[in-house]
Amino acid sequence: MHAEVNEKLLVLVEELLPGVGLDGAVGTNGQFHDVVLLPGRAAIRIARSVAAEQELERRTELSRRLAQAGLPFTVPEPLTPVKVLHGRTAVAMSWVEGEARGKGAGDPQIFAGLLRALAEVDCAPLRDVLGEPHEYAGRADWARVLEEQAVPALPRRWRAEARRRVEDALDLPEVEPSLVHGDLCGYNLHWGSAGRVVGVLDWDLAAPFDPAVDAACLGSHGWDAVRAAVPAEVYRRARIWYRTFGIEQVASAILNGEPAPVVKRYVARTAEFLERTAQEAVAA
Repeated sequence: MHAEVNEKLLVLVEELLPGVGLDGAVGTNGQFHDVVLLPGRAAIRIARSVAAEQELERRTELSRRLAQAGLPFTVPEPLTPVKVLHGRTAVAMSWVEGEARGKGAGDPQIFAGLLRALAEVDCAPLRDVLGEPHEYAGRADWARVLEEQAVPALPRRWRAEARRRVEDALDLPEVEPSLVHGDLCGYNLHWGSAGRVVGVLDWDLAAPFDPAVDAACLGSHGWDAVRAAVPAEVYRRARIWYRTFGIEQVASAILNGEPAPVVKRYVARTAEFLERTAQEAVAA
């Protein structure tokens, strides 16, 4: 949701991009950053935590390299170096045209092409700037964090169900890793007037991992479209990964040190997610 930008952030943006007009500036909040949008000009990412500050240089460089990788869509690239201004760490990224779409607007051919483009990226030259699988929910400790921190925070009636979902994911066979965006959902996909994906934003969670994770993210646009876009085994894995997503939200909030009321909101949303998806078959 976009909102007015507070004065302190506008002062920061003015120093980061001198001479660029601030008319029409709106603010939004991502998982790791406060973002100031200057439509048609730039998107300014401002780290919200010490961890995000430490990662901003790497994530910015990853985006720069991907923007030059010949992908069939636009990737934001840095307009400025990463700078510390007024005690905040920030960078200005290029504006990406197109608009996000609502849920349920999926085209199997477009999804197949999008996933294929990601799979064809050579991860070797990106190893030093790619993140790890489960970047925002424990990384290599993903299962332990979910089982020992996220699950106990849930209402008692949903804990066994949540544990089953984590175990189902752990039981998945290993697959050849490829470039996975990690958050390939509605607001990170920009669509053009011809119905094509013209831009992909926010590569903060990108890692070499199971491509079924990105297929799972696309499920918000309609599972029928995902089923038609990927092989049956990828679809099956996608449904299993998807069923863990809500639990990861709680883990991320805890790891980020969010205040108790914020964690409580995530817990409530996850309980709703678990209830809503409890009756869904894994390969429905």
